[in-house]
Amino acid sequence: MTTASSLRAASPAATPCAALRSTSTAARSVRVAPAARAGRGRLVARAAVAANADAPSSAAASKSDGHEVLLFEALREALIEEMKLDPTVCVFGEDVGHYGGSYKVTKGLADMFGDLRVLDTPIAENSFTGMGVGAGMKGLRPVVEGMNMGFLLLAYNHISNNCGMLHYTSGGQFKIPLVIRGPGGVGRQLGAEHSQRLESYFQSIPGLQMVACSTPYNAKGLMKAAIRSENPVVLFEHVLLYNLKEKIPDEEYVLCLEEAEENSEDSFVLTIPTDVLEHVTILTYSRMRYHVMQAAKTLVNKGYDPEVIDIRSLKPFDLHTIGNSIKKTHRVLIVEECMRTGGIGASLRSAIIDNFWDYLDAPIICLSSQDVPTPYAATLEDATVVQPAQIVAAVEQICQ
Repeated sequence: MTTASSLRAASPAATPCAALRSTSTAARSVRVAPAARAGRGRLVARAAVAANADAPSSAAASKSDGHEVLLFEALREALIEEMKLDPTVCVFGEDVGHYGGSYKVTKGLADMFGDLRVLDTPIAENSFTGMGVGAGMKGLRPVVEGMNMGFLLLAYNHISNNCGMLHYTSGGQFKIPLVIRGPGGVGRQLGAEHSQRLESYFQSIPGLQMVACSTPYNAKGLMKAAIRSENPVVLFEHVLLYNLKEKIPDEEYVLCLEEAEENSEDSFVLTIPTDVLEHVTILTYSRMRYHVMQAAKTLVNKGYDPEVIDIRSLKPFDLHTIGNSIKKTHRVLIVEECMRTGGIGASLRSAIIDNFWDYLDAPIICLSSQDVPTPYAATLEDATVVQPAQIVAAVEQICQ
């Protein structure tokens, strides 16, 4: 195993969990704990199944009365809290100022913090992403918004050669505490160029971390952690999840950038004895979390016990949480919206085979989007993306 000391010069300054910088308000790393299992029936993955689900998505949310927010409002809260806490935090992007951003994540920030800290830029992703890299080198903590993640392909050179590598190529003289965020994924008839999933493009860039939010709770916690990290972080938001609502804590919380979330809360209880259940680990993230939870209802009624994990950290993977689940279930299904060839699922399957081969009782199945440009027609668009019925069929195949 590579030692930490040998990595210091070759990788970003510190791991995000360890590098949450100290502030006047102590930051707390919050982990979503799996629910307890009791009796002969077993609690399984919760059924927060749709984008309009109104149940809290985490045990932490129930610790206080909290307040209800939409996902885009949770991201906005995180930005406001961090900008109040640290004057070096700033926002760059197209229409992020007085317009408030295309999805209103930055609504009102220009009035609160001024036009220099919430800077409207020209339509020039390559230029303002490069400006963000330079600002990070000089001591600021910029948050760069891509109006659509597909547009960030125009800034790929800065993200790869500068954002990911400057800490190494400068011999550790520069840090790049930069957050790159924005909407992506297959929306509702947005066309091929606006339906990009760039996680497959960015995952091979050394020095870059990637996380994907899926609920208002983890959106806020991951945004705050990404801003506080000394490393460049890409935060993937899904265009269809911005109006997802749930209750989040009133008190401050910060999530770890390297931890997965096990969805094991007690939404429904199996009355089938656990010794006759068919167990399977389902790994997913972003919007597919809700397709998986919809399929989980059907699977429970069919006598299966799916253990659902929202991997959240796309780079690096939380192999500790993933491995512990595989050691219990011995079967794995990966469900993603990324592309089939060279996607996150392909990398995750390789990592599982390398580390947990001896625990597998069946081949790993990976359900991914089709390797085609996303069609505009709604029926064709749906056909390119994994649907709940396909998830049910894949679990039945694994457990044969």
